[in-house]
Amino acid sequence: MADAAPPSKSIDLDKLLLRPGNLVGPTFEPGVQLRDDLQEYAKVLVVGAGGLGCELLKDLALTGFKNLEVIDMDRIEVTNLNRQFLFRLEDVGKPKAEVAAKRVMERVSGVNIVPHFCRIEDKDIEFYSDFNIIALGLDSIEARSYINTVACSFLEYDSDDNPREETMKPMVDGGTEGFKGHARVIVPGVTPCFECTIWLFPPQVKFPLCTLAETPRNAAHCIEYAHLIKWDEVHSGKAFNPDNPDHMKWVYDEAVNRAELFGIPGVTYSLTQGVVKNIIPAIASTNAIISAACALETLKIASGFSKTLSNYLTYNGVEGLHTKVTEFVKDKDCLVCGPGVLIELDTTVTLQKFIDMLEEHPKLLISKASITYRGKNLYMQAPPVLEGMTRSNLNLPLYDLMDKIPKDIIHATGTINKDNKKSSGLRKLRVVYKGIDGVTDMDMAGGA
Repeated sequence: MADAAPPSKSIDLDKLLLRPGNLVGPTFEPGVQLRDDLQEYAKVLVVGAGGLGCELLKDLALTGFKNLEVIDMDRIEVTNLNRQFLFRLEDVGKPKAEVAAKRVMERVSGVNIVPHFCRIEDKDIEFYSDFNIIALGLDSIEARSYINTVACSFLEYDSDDNPREETMKPMVDGGTEGFKGHARVIVPGVTPCFECTIWLFPPQVKFPLCTLAETPRNAAHCIEYAHLIKWDEVHSGKAFNPDNPDHMKWVYDEAVNRAELFGIPGVTYSLTQGVVKNIIPAIASTNAIISAACALETLKIASGFSKTLSNYLTYNGVEGLHTKVTEFVKDKDCLVCGPGVLIELDTTVTLQKFIDMLEEHPKLLISKASITYRGKNLYMQAPPVLEGMTRSNLNLPLYDLMDKIPKDIIHATGTINKDNKKSSGLRKLRVVYKGIDGVTDMDMAGGA
């Protein structure tokens, strides 16, 4: 029987956490202690404070989570106000994370939300290790991929290559596109990670340059002409920054001129942002539905009151309402959530040589790599102060820097070159030293 307890502010939450059930997880123990522990100890990071992120932050606070943090690099724009309900006109220009945290704390008593106005890459790995669950409200494949690699980097395997449960960092990922959306549960080592199912995302639409330059037929063609062709002609090599309002305004003005020349209507500033950033118009109701599913899965993971989603929910509200759950299978050879890429080394290999090897490795192709070992920075490419502090390690044998341990996990963060595209990423490496007592032939199986 559940412990007798005075009701909390949420009667519905008490029904889930204070009573036994038939669909509960194997570790679920209903009672007041569970409810109190959830509020006191569970720590959730929300990545993104846009349309979906605002909903997530609000829903998690109302679900009983008291220790939340949110990270977002963007500032509020006027075009956000129609769907990102935590923001007001007077907030334009302010950091989304800070305003979102403030508004939720004003409306939900007892919750503490710490905002982080920065890029997700600006935080070190240890920052992410502090959270029990990471909830994603992102609109970028690159950002999802980065957080996925960070969460999977904490995963450790035993000698039989079975994932250790205590090292798993669960993620709940949500995404919306117009009237469509998805919610998924990612438990590294158990369910497929983001990289395992990267094929789910369709390629971005590309316009032929000849069409843009000679025969534009719609507003998007005019915008892409200004973005891809006119910008380089006028600015001669200066990089275009889609997050710079001045750059975006310049593209918009040029697109309007181009549209007027060819008699094409429909060029607006919001459309210009959407085309340049590949943004699909967001629908507030879709954000609310997907956020609710993500918040529910987060509560399931934290409390065990029900079995979690297995493992990918899709929602389609274009015509009526359709939802479906699909169970995808983990890729056993995944470079991100697997045991790690095995690298066999001599004990004399220096850290500098090791970094050079990563750039040439056919499975890794990591350039400008920063190396960490058990939370210790062996070498950091940036910021300059850390680079200077760790530079002396470059000429030392990696074996010595690893305290002469014959086999262990190292993490490399850098620029990953994949399919002619460069992106920030993190890779887990299983370093094994040749000729050391205790390293068997089995340790070398499945080499790089």
